[in-house]
Amino acid sequence: MARRARRNHTPAFKAKVALAAVKGEKTLSELAQQFDVHANQIKQWKDQLLEGAAGVFGGEAKADAAPTVDLKDLHAKIGQLALENDFLSGALGKAGLLSAKR
Repeated sequence: MARRARRNHTPAFKAKVALAAVKGEKTLSELAQQFDVHANQIKQWKDQLLEGAAGVFGGEAKADAAPTVDLKDLHAKIGQLALENDFLSGALGKAGLLSAKR
């Protein structure tokens, strides 16, 4: 028996199969035969659908918003790095190791 190439199913297809499984009108083996997908895969998609269903109705706020940034810390870091660059540039210039100015 030849191995089948790995298939990537679209989210729309997964949702369609999972909804058919949730409806319960057909058994998992019937759905597996109808959609040409293994029954265990249908069970996983069904479980994922049931887990994520609460999030559809706004149960959780999305964390996609940009994280809060403390500008005071960033400005302090920029100042520190600028000071270090100036110091090192002066030290290398005095030692004759800095041949070209930027």
